[in-house]
Amino acid sequence: MANKERHRRFGNVRKLPSGRYQARYPGPDGRLRPAPETFARKSEAERYLTLVESQIARREWTDPERSKINLGEYAARWIEQRPNLRPRTIHLYGWLLGKHIAPYLGGVELGRLDTPLIREWRAQLLGNGVSESMAAKAYRLLRAVLMTAVREDEILPKNPCRITGADQEKATERPVLTLAQVFALADAVPARYRALVLLTTFGCLRWGEVAAVQRQDIDTKAGTVRVRQAFTEQRGVGLVLGPPKSRAGRRTVSLPPAVVSAIVDHLATEVDDNPEAFVFTTENGRPIWRGNFNKLTNWKAAVAKVGQPNLHFHDLRHTGNTLAAQTGASTRDLMARMGHDSPQAALIYQHATAEADRAIAAALDAAVRGEEKAERKKAKKGAQKADKKSDGKKAKKKARKADGTRPGDPDDGAAGALVHRG
Repeated sequence: MANKERHRRFGNVRKLPSGRYQARYPGPDGRLRPAPETFARKSEAERYLTLVESQIARREWTDPERSKINLGEYAARWIEQRPNLRPRTIHLYGWLLGKHIAPYLGGVELGRLDTPLIREWRAQLLGNGVSESMAAKAYRLLRAVLMTAVREDEILPKNPCRITGADQEKATERPVLTLAQVFALADAVPARYRALVLLTTFGCLRWGEVAAVQRQDIDTKAGTVRVRQAFTEQRGVGLVLGPPKSRAGRRTVSLPPAVVSAIVDHLATEVDDNPEAFVFTTENGRPIWRGNFNKLTNWKAAVAKVGQPNLHFHDLRHTGNTLAAQTGASTRDLMARMGHDSPQAALIYQHATAEADRAIAAALDAAVRGEEKAERKKAKKGAQKADKKSDGKKAKKKARKADGTRPGDPDDGAAGALVHRG
């Protein structure tokens, strides 16, 4: 804004030899900075300075020099420096960055990212055949990276990832086994893995958790399994034993007696007495890899036998969570059993249970309405019969009135004819 001497209070504008105008201003640190581009008109340069002054006053200004870092470089550093990421998560983030983000946006400066560009990137992913689920994963990673640039590093004034619904995965509904199908599946796999199917289902365990269960984690008297570690598979490294997926993953889960008895039999026949012996292994005693489990159990044939040919191993946990929710357990109890920090997953299963409950109520309502309809039909039929009988009586009464007789009259009919005495 100019003062009386025609000098600006904030920043200055000068005309370059090219005829364009350059705007310069002091940042919060006092260092004079040029605008990232020149302007065709002096008024445009002055409007720019007014905008920058307003941003600094509202503490929304960011240093344009710092925002010149490329997204690919910044995101790679973000993954490397992010605290408490599990090895498998680091691998997933690195893969998403290299496969779906860097090829499109890796060379773009952070300061040049905007919502239309992000929208175009997502459209390209979907147009190239990337599933909505995978695109959502990549979008969430990009949003998290840029949120750090906004909140922690203060490189950007706002996050350009503002596309409604882009973070949502539309996963297909997974199958849920009945109790009979769970035990039928346990009987369909080799006997060595029968208890594995039952423990995974009724203990609501993840693959890495059940694969890492040791003899010392099973309390057959209390009927519980303790979850304190999990296996993850890392490319180039192999199986890595570490903590569960989340802080809430450390838990002790109670099991139904029918499952405990199956585990007791399994411990007696398949597991060493060593407390650190893994409960579920291959025949040569090695931990089970997720990749070779289907072959070990002939999984495709087993799930086809119980009528669920598309069943995945993780669906056993899904089934167990659903069965637990159907008992009417509270959200907090479900969170503890499932090993979740957030109530979101528990609420999903409770929502499914509520839907089933409403379906039952709807079926009962239909039955009640059907019964009421039958009663109304019966009553209507009875009323019609009564009306018909009443109409018959009225007709007879009308006929007698026309003949001049009354019911019970001794002169009624032939017997009532007058006899003349001679």
